[in-house]
Amino acid sequence: MHVAVIGANGKIGRQVVQLLGKSDHQVRAVIRDEQQRPDMVKLGADEVVLGDLERSIDDAVTGCNAIVFTAGSGGHTGADKTLLIDLDGAFKTIDAGVAQGVNRFIMVSSMMADRPEQGPDKIRHYLVAKGRADERLRNSGLNYTIIRPGRLTDEAGKGTVLISSNQDTFGDIPRADVAATIVASLEAAQSFRRSFDLLTGTTPITEALKSL
Repeated sequence: MHVAVIGANGKIGRQVVQLLGKSDHQVRAVIRDEQQRPDMVKLGADEVVLGDLERSIDDAVTGCNAIVFTAGSGGHTGADKTLLIDLDGAFKTIDAGVAQGVNRFIMVSSMMADRPEQGPDKIRHYLVAKGRADERLRNSGLNYTIIRPGRLTDEAGKGTVLISSNQDTFGDIPRADVAATIVASLEAAQSFRRSFDLLTGTTPITEALKSL
């Protein structure tokens, strides 16, 4: 599979590029800054292209048959940046995927994006943006998987997770395990056209995906 990773230089994106670089997939790292190119090559990217979510992303995904959207402004940024990246940028990428005939699309969203009114006030704008992007993807006709991780940490990955369609209790998840779940989801038929919350748990990732 030829996979374009949007947000390849982010904390999750870098780990996705590295995992894909060790797999049978061909990985295209999409970056904003040319200075990031050497790092992407070291991580194992087969291709490195420039793409700016604040402009057009179409050329960056041409020729790929899968997209992983890991870009995000983060809940700590203001509403303006959130709208540019998490809403408009996601919309542009989804539309580019449709226009370019991409089949598979994996979205990194956030827990509570499906019910932002229950989230903390200070990140509600972020959750609303993520939720609207998720809805756009579900209605796009693309073969999607929407992964809604909990609070992200930089701890070492455990390789075991909890997957739930609607998790009541907020929790943590290492970015490494989010990246591993993304890569495992690419060809996991049980994850096709599914949305789920993702937390640290006790079930190996591949087994957890089979339970969907």
